[in-house]
Amino acid sequence: MDNVVNLPLEKVTLAQTLKNAGYATAMFGKWHLGNGEAYHPSKRGFDEAIVSNGRHINFDTNPKVAVPEDAYLADFLTDRAVDFIQRHKESPFFLYLPHYGVHSPYEAKADLIARFKDKPAVGGHHSPVYAAMLASVDESVGRILKLLDDLKLSQNTLVVFSSDNGGVGGYEREGIDAKGITDNAPLRGGKGMLYEGGVRVPYVFQWKGHIKAGQVNTTPINSVDLYPTLVELAGAQAPAVAEQPLDGVSYVNELIEPGATPRGRDAIFWHFPGYLGAGGDTWRTTLADRSARATGS
Repeated sequence: MDNVVNLPLEKVTLAQTLKNAGYATAMFGKWHLGNGEAYHPSKRGFDEAIVSNGRHINFDTNPKVAVPEDAYLADFLTDRAVDFIQRHKESPFFLYLPHYGVHSPYEAKADLIARFKDKPAVGGHHSPVYAAMLASVDESVGRILKLLDDLKLSQNTLVVFSSDNGGVGGYEREGIDAKGITDNAPLRGGKGMLYEGGVRVPYVFQWKGHIKAGQVNTTPINSVDLYPTLVELAGAQAPAVAEQPLDGVSYVNELIEPGATPRGRDAIFWHFPGYLGAGGDTWRTTLADRSARATGS
C-alpha cells in the first residue's frame, strides 16, 4: 500500500474549526500534511502560514518570504509567532508553532555551541550541538510565555507544549545499528520504535489561574485528544460525527480538576503498520514488533 502523504481535502482541520468559531489562526514551522498548493496550511484553515523544515541555517520557506541574513530557523519562526500574537492580542487566536528543532540535520548557533562544548557528557547526552538546539527551542518557549505575561494574556491563553515522538537514541541497547544523539533512558528505545522511548512524550500545559502550577497527571492521553479538547475550550462546533468522527476525547475536566475521571475512554489503541529501517540490516520497527507490543512481550 502506498504511503499517504496528503491530508484529504474533505477533512476539516482543527484550524478550520477554530477559524469558524472566530479565531485568528496561524502556523509557522514544520508541515507534513501535503506539499502541494492545495494542501498548504494556508488552504487548510490558517490565516497565516509559513512552512519551513529541512535545514536550520540557510533554510527555505514556503511561501518565499524575506529572511534575515544568517537567520536561525527557531528564532525566525518565533519572531513570526511573536508578531502574530502582538497583532491579535485583542481577539481570540490559535497559534500552531511546530518547531523543526531538534530535528536533524543537527545545526545550531555558534555561541550556543560554545556554551556547551566544554560541559561533561551525562549518560547518552553528549552533543554540544544538540544541547544548543534544545537551548534555542527553550529560548523560543520563554519568549512566547514572557510575551503573554507582558500582554496580560496568560490567564486567557492555554499554552500546550509537547513533541511528536521520543528522542533519537537508545538504539544500541536494543541491538539496532543506529547511532543516537540523545537518550530516552529510563524509557526503552527511541524515535521510530514502539517502546515507550519512541512513543511516550510529556505534555506540558500552562493556563494561569485555571491549571494549578506544578501538578503532575499520569493519565495517558494521545495527541488526537487535542482536537476535541480545544474545540470544547473554544466553544466551537466540531465536524459532524457522521462525516468526520474524531478519534480523540476531550480532557478539559482533567486539566481543570486534578484527579478528575477521564471521559469516554477505557483504553488507547493505535495502528502503526510501518517498517522503519536502521543501519546494518536492522529495523527500528516492523510488524512483528507491533505484535510483540500488543501481547506485552
